Amino acid sequence: MIFERFGGPTVRFEYGGQTFLTDPTFDAPGEYPVGGLVLVKTAPPLAPPPDGVDVVLLSHDQHPDNLDHSGRDLLSSVPLVLSTPTAAERLGGNVRGLAPWDSHLAGGVTVTAVPAQHGPDGTEHLTGPVTGFVLTAPGEPSVYVSGDNASLRVVGEVATRFPDIAVAVLFGGAARAPLLGDVNLTLDAAGMAEAARVLGVHEVVPVHVSGWAHFTEGPSDVESAFAAAGLAATLV
Repeated sequence: MIFERFGGPTVRFEYGGQTFLTDPTFDAPGEYPVGGLVLVKTAPPLAPPPDGVDVVLLSHDQHPDNLDHSGRDLLSSVPLVLSTPTAAERLGGNVRGLAPWDSHLAGGVTVTAVPAQHGPDGTEHLTGPVTGFVLTAPGEPSVYVSGDNASLRVVGEVATRFPDIAVAVLFGGAARAPLLGDVNLTLDAAGMAEAARVLGVHEVVPVHVSGWAHFTEGPSDVESAFAAAGLAATLV
């Protein structure tokens, strides 16, 4: 399976005869006011928006580091967007909302929404709802896309429901925001390595670890953490 990174949380991959794209972010560097804060994008996308996307897996729509202006423009050109129910209400059109553990059949691929917790316990009213996804298809390895998740307990729940996940697209970066102080809104590198161990996956695609000023860890931190955990060979 080949994964093409575009920067931030955005990656394209082929699975079960469908082309999937996660959280589209294709804007140039700049500032984004959101909820009384200003998020700063520090790097351009690695490539322009791709053609031929069948399904966008949108973990949430309320934060510009997961859906920016160019990403929003792209949604209308894609046959299907899967996201949270609140994102479907706000975005409308071709966006289908899935509650946790609900599934949707996209071609021959079953996409199941799984929980994601965007910060420590008790912060959802500040960060808003987020979803992850598990993809399954006959003859294909199961794939987990975490979305912006900071909870290893949630990862454990996913691993219990789907014990045969082979590939994990893990969002990291140890994102932080002044509103919540010195706490992580996404997994740090050590947490990503522990998530890989809990899931028992063969491959990990780390995303959401570069391109924004509020990410407090980067790719080198991920490499070091996986090496320390004896999991360096799993990194794609």
